[in-house]
Amino acid sequence: MLYSPKPMHVPDGFLSVPVAISLWVIAIIAVASALRQSSRALDERRVPLMGVLAAAIFAGQMLNFAVAGGTSGHLMGAALATILLGPAAATLVLTAVVGVQALVFQDGGLLALGGNITNMAVIGVAVAFIVYGAVSRIAAEKRWGILAGGFVAGWASVFVASLAVAIELALSGTSPANIAVPAMGGIHAIIGIGEGLITAGALAFILATRPDLLDAGTRPSAGTRPVWIAGIAVAFGLAVLAPLASVKPDGLEWVAEQTGFLDRARGPLFSILPDYSVPGVENSAISTIVAGLAGVLLVLGVAYLVGTARRRRRTET
Repeated sequence: MLYSPKPMHVPDGFLSVPVAISLWVIAIIAVASALRQSSRALDERRVPLMGVLAAAIFAGQMLNFAVAGGTSGHLMGAALATILLGPAAATLVLTAVVGVQALVFQDGGLLALGGNITNMAVIGVAVAFIVYGAVSRIAAEKRWGILAGGFVAGWASVFVASLAVAIELALSGTSPANIAVPAMGGIHAIIGIGEGLITAGALAFILATRPDLLDAGTRPSAGTRPVWIAGIAVAFGLAVLAPLASVKPDGLEWVAEQTGFLDRARGPLFSILPDYSVPGVENSAISTIVAGLAGVLLVLGVAYLVGTARRRRRTET
């Protein structure tokens, strides 16, 4: 049976106004810092990879996978983006993905957007960067260290980001910390295993085909056109598979149902492609696929334009 992906990010109503505004401030400062740092870190061969990776992460997030306990998880992508691009560019990639999801697909609230950016593009990326770096140093840059580092960084990025959400819910008065923290942490400790496996699998493929891309601080030794062509093909393929996504509630929705604050969610102020569907298209599978392909192209363009602008700024100064 085919389904449509469900919204996955923090909706409006879960966070209090003061907490949401505070998270917006954190997100703005972090993204501004990432913009400055990326101007120095990006070269002309890595800029297209920003767009391709953003598109692939967007499409991958549409494919919720079922996990134990009647819930589902989805790719966050912070670890993979951080390992391939470095933390500054990864923050911009995740911000582009989360921003498009909120503004176009009504996935996550507008007031809560600062929180979603902070949790995934800032906290998730920072945790992945620290954990992957630590494992890489322990492994002395051996092959197993890359894969183990990717797995642990992927798991940790999801787990710590979920704890951040739990604390934000507690500070908002939505759910007490002694309930929200163990509930969010427990289910996302399981979901994080899927993130870790996906990250390690992607790194294994890259290690076998283009290991030069795994050093985010150096210029790729060969042209990246085949890489981004293959990446776009993968993103399109994932979007086509999106109707197969699990309809089980994701970790946050599951916790909200179990602990009794799901009814605090507020609907979007406007609707463009709500719930990853195209209004007026009756076939749900086709509607989801068209919406997904549109999202892939949009996220690809946004991330690429941001990277190009930062690269151009560096060359002009």
